[in-house]
Amino acid sequence: MEVLLRGIKRLGLDIEEEQIALFQRYFNELTDWNGRTNLTAITDYSEVQAKHFLDSLTVSLVIPKDVVANGTLMDVGSGAGFPGLPLKLLYPGLRVTLVESVGKKAAFLNHMTDTLGLEGVEVCAQRAESLAHDPRMRGNFDVVVSRAVADMSVLAELTLPLCKPGGRVVAQKKFGVDDELKRAERAISLLGGTLESIETVDLEEIGEQRWLVVLSKNSESPSSYPRRPGIPAKRPL
Repeated sequence: MEVLLRGIKRLGLDIEEEQIALFQRYFNELTDWNGRTNLTAITDYSEVQAKHFLDSLTVSLVIPKDVVANGTLMDVGSGAGFPGLPLKLLYPGLRVTLVESVGKKAAFLNHMTDTLGLEGVEVCAQRAESLAHDPRMRGNFDVVVSRAVADMSVLAELTLPLCKPGGRVVAQKKFGVDDELKRAERAISLLGGTLESIETVDLEEIGEQRWLVVLSKNSESPSSYPRRPGIPAKRPL
C-alpha cells in the first residue's frame, strides 16, 4: 500500500497498521469480485490505491473533525464503495450509509461490510429519489457525499434533501466545475443550499486534478423534492 501511504502523508492524515491491512483486504475482494461483477474498470494495484482509495480520502479535507469522529455520512451512488468505505476505514467512528441501487453492487457492499467486520455501516439498495422521502433518512445526515454521479443540478436534487440543516454536501468532480455550477444555481437555492467552497485537489499520486464542490444546507428542502426516480436526470431543475 505504498502509494496510498504516500498520499495519506501528503494529505496530513494518520493511519494505523490495522487499517492498512483492511485496505489490502478491500483491494483483494474488489479484484476478486470484479471478475464476476463489473464493479470498476480500474484494477491495477497502484491505480486502485491512488484513484479509488486515496481519491476517496481527499473528501476528509472538507469534513468537520467532529463529523469524522462520530457523525453521519451518506454516500449516494456508492458503486464499489467510493468514497464511503475508504472514509469509514480511516475513521471508524463515522457512521456511514451507502446508497447503491444496482443489486450486484449493493451485494458487494454488504459483503465488504461483513468481510471487514465494520460496524455502523448500512447499505441501501434503493434510488436516492425514493430514499430521500423516507423519514428515517430525510434531513438526517451531517454530510452527504457523491463521486462522479451526475451534473450538479441533478446532484443537488438527489443529495440536499438527505442532508440536515447545518450540514453539507460534498461532490467530487474530475473536470472544471464553473459552467456546471452556473447551471445548478437555481436547483441549489431551491433545495435549501448555497455554494460554500470549491477546493482543488492536486496530488502527485492521483496524477490528475480533482475538485471538491462543497454545498452548505441552510434550510429544509421542499417536501416535493426530489421528484420521482429518473425525473431529476431527465428534467434538471
